[in-house]
Amino acid sequence: MEKLLLRASEVSEATGMGKSKTYQLIAAGVIPSVRIGKSVRVPADRLRRWIEELQRNEAAPQ
Repeated sequence: MEKLLLRASEVSEATGMGKSKTYQLIAAGVIPSVRIGKSVRVPADRLRRWIEELQRNEAAPQ
């Protein structure tokens, strides 16, 4: 079964971004996340949508 919630390190690994940049984007609210107690997790489906949105914005004529 695929994980529904990802740790920041897993997001970093999945996207190829550095850990520091990943933590920075999560803290800034750029990458969507949820807080469960003291833990911060990124919903896998929202991460995919965020990446798709980046691709759409990049492809849109300016």
